Amino acid sequence: MDQLKLPGKSFEISKWEVQEAWEKVRANKGAPGVDGQTLAEFEKDLKGNLYKIWNRMSSGSYFPPPVLAVEIPKAHGAGIRVLGVPTVADRVAQTVVARRLERKVEPIFHPDSSGYRPGRSALDAVAACRQRCWKRDWVIDLDIQKFFDSVPWDLIVTAVEEHADAPWVVLYVKRWLRAPLQHADGRLVQRDRGTPQGSAVSPVLANLFLHYAFDAWMAREFPTVPFER
Repeated sequence: MDQLKLPGKSFEISKWEVQEAWEKVRANKGAPGVDGQTLAEFEKDLKGNLYKIWNRMSSGSYFPPPVLAVEIPKAHGAGIRVLGVPTVADRVAQTVVARRLERKVEPIFHPDSSGYRPGRSALDAVAACRQRCWKRDWVIDLDIQKFFDSVPWDLIVTAVEEHADAPWVVLYVKRWLRAPLQHADGRLVQRDRGTPQGSAVSPVLANLFLHYAFDAWMAREFPTVPFER
């Protein structure tokens, strides 16, 4: 896939897509990545920075920097959660791909898939469960342990290949999956699975994987059992 880009050829990525991705990244705010660049600093040379992203992505020469590993306490229970914080520029590039992929996969997603989706939240799943629990005798609550740390790459890529409308979507998803984690002490950790929780492209990748691994399986094998994810 890394050889899809031929000399002198360009992937069809519009400058407008990059501009819209920046607007979303700015609205989401967020901390600096491994380069220490803040949103405000990126914006000082906004035109130049966005052009650089567009030029490299459209030529196939964009390679993501390492993702900054940030440890935060878990909201519920003991332990820590490791977030992967990309650089501002990388978040823009990821958002370009995420938005392109979302347009293809959102129409196929299950109506009771609520997390990490545009216009939806986990509270929608809670609200649906609150209504349904009055009509059922039992409820099962499940959690996938360390999902973002352990989801297999090959299955993610297979799903992306099935739905991507452009080869560069698959190309850059593969590169982001392989991007190493950089810890605060500068130590780089190579990964062979997972997609960093905190990156802009991870939510749509996670939902696409779980669409096939859980939602479609439930609908096929247990069509009378409602669920909320």
